[in-house]
Amino acid sequence: MEADLARVEAALRGAVRTEDEYLTELASHLIVAGGKRLRPVVAMAAASTRGAVTDDVVQGGVSVELVHLGSLYHDDVMDEADTRRGVETVNAKWGNLQAIVAGDFLLARASAIAASLGTEVAGLLADTIGRLCFGQIGELRTTYQVTRTEDAYFTSIREKTASLYSAAARIGAIVGELPRAQIDDLTAWGLAYGMVFQLVDDVLDLVATDAELGKPAGHDMVEGVYTLPVIRTLAAGGPAGDELADLLGKPLDHAEREKALSIVRSNGAVRSAIDDAARYVADAEACADRLPDSPATQAFRAAPAALLATVTDR
Repeated sequence: MEADLARVEAALRGAVRTEDEYLTELASHLIVAGGKRLRPVVAMAAASTRGAVTDDVVQGGVSVELVHLGSLYHDDVMDEADTRRGVETVNAKWGNLQAIVAGDFLLARASAIAASLGTEVAGLLADTIGRLCFGQIGELRTTYQVTRTEDAYFTSIREKTASLYSAAARIGAIVGELPRAQIDDLTAWGLAYGMVFQLVDDVLDLVATDAELGKPAGHDMVEGVYTLPVIRTLAAGGPAGDELADLLGKPLDHAEREKALSIVRSNGAVRSAIDDAARYVADAEACADRLPDSPATQAFRAAPAALLATVTDR
């Protein structure tokens, strides 16, 4: 999809170009920094299961990517992050107020693009933005809470992460004029893939090295965001769970972070989270099996397992 990705890059830059050079610079900051553009890829692949990737399909993928980028601007303000994608964050370089306004502008541009693609797409994107907020509030409400439940965790990652992949697949399928049954199967695929994506990301945060991550391992624990392996270690109780509970509930210094990582890595909680991800892989594969055979369908079937392999092959 190299040629189609070039179309996405051009459309992204065009979408945030304004008569105000300063706003254009702010809004394009993370676009210029690069990225895998997975959400536009999902939208374009969805459409290509039946036909060509039209300009409208590209725009649909761009609308979802702009929502993703806008949410990153806001996340970096909340996290007081200094870097993102190897560059300074907008908040670090220009300040929180500029980052918030630029993030809002990205969401506005995404909404305008979605509106140009029809009322169904516009409504879907608006609903997705609402779901992101719902998931974020759920995460913020349980920050530093050692009593965070699995239900709260799964709800948060479904709304914050999986909903965007689901929306990307659905928008690509709608704009690509696929049959309704295929639209629904691709929507379900996107949700399952998004769950795998976040579960894998959360496991890597605990088991990968600082060098592999490009940031300190256990960053989520330091920030008070307790992911599935941490929740299960705490719930299991015993000496390990009790010791971890004594460490958590507050920001961690270096020694505390290393100790907490050692505890979580030394029991079966990481393995059980990987098993959960494998079940979502199976769900995504079942969705792909219902699609008509094509190179894109084959990619849809292979991608979730390939993502999971980044943790199982370690």
